[in-house]
Amino acid sequence: MKPAWDKLGDAYADHASVLIGDVDCTTDGGKPVCDTRGVQGFPTIKYYTSEKPDGEDYNGGRDFDSFDKFVKENLMAKCDAKTKEGCDEKQTAYIDKMNAKGADGASKELARLEKMKGGDMKPEKKAWLGQRIALLKGLTGESAASAEL
Repeated sequence: MKPAWDKLGDAYADHASVLIGDVDCTTDGGKPVCDTRGVQGFPTIKYYTSEKPDGEDYNGGRDFDSFDKFVKENLMAKCDAKTKEGCDEKQTAYIDKMNAKGADGASKELARLEKMKGGDMKPEKKAWLGQRIALLKGLTGESAASAEL
């Protein structure tokens, strides 16, 4: 599985909305990360999105093609904040609004919204919060989705 995972990491190394990473849970530095995420067996694969900020277990195939298909179907940003490709009217309006504020304004808004993630809110509000965070990450060049081994 490790060669397939490394190949996946290489395939998405420069992607704006996907980050593939791994943590060695047997090291002093990795153990606390794994403990806080509930990792008990190895290898465990988790993925994170703006809609699933606490992570979700990946239970699909462990070969490159299965990983790649999952990333394309579930982790890749559907709305490209830089080109507006795949964006709906609400997302496009938000992108235009944030572009008008410039890079500094977008970064400040991203920091503000990141602080709100743990708050108690209705599911639709939480989903829009996650979408705005993903759009801002797309505008500022941060990674919007990630997978972790």
